Amino acid sequence: QVQLVESGGGLVQPGGSLRLSCACSGSIFRILDMGWYRQAPGKQRELVATITSGGSTNFADSMKGRFTISRDNAKATVYLQMNNLKPEDTAVYYCTARLTMDYWGKGTLVTVSS
Repeated sequence: QVQLVESGGGLVQPGGSLRLSCACSGSIFRILDMGWYRQAPGKQRELVATITSGGSTNFADSMKGRFTISRDNAKATVYLQMNNLKPEDTAVYYCTARLTMDYWGKGTLVTVSS
């Protein structure tokens, strides 16, 4: 059984920063890609960023330059540093990890509001 647990969400003012973490635990042999998706109210889930086991990254265009993704393979943890947050970044952020199949966390809510 594999579990992903996100943390670090909350309320932040526009222009502020947050750092999300996601720890993977359970029957882990090798984690391939890890990443973050988000789902805003009334919208479909969308890609935020992904990172391979070797550290190669991929970002959605709207997040480039503001968000950074990183991972600690020894801790089986992926991070998302979000800077210059905007109200439109408000969403539930989901962590994902690809092992022999894709696993998802339950999500953490990020609210950007003054």
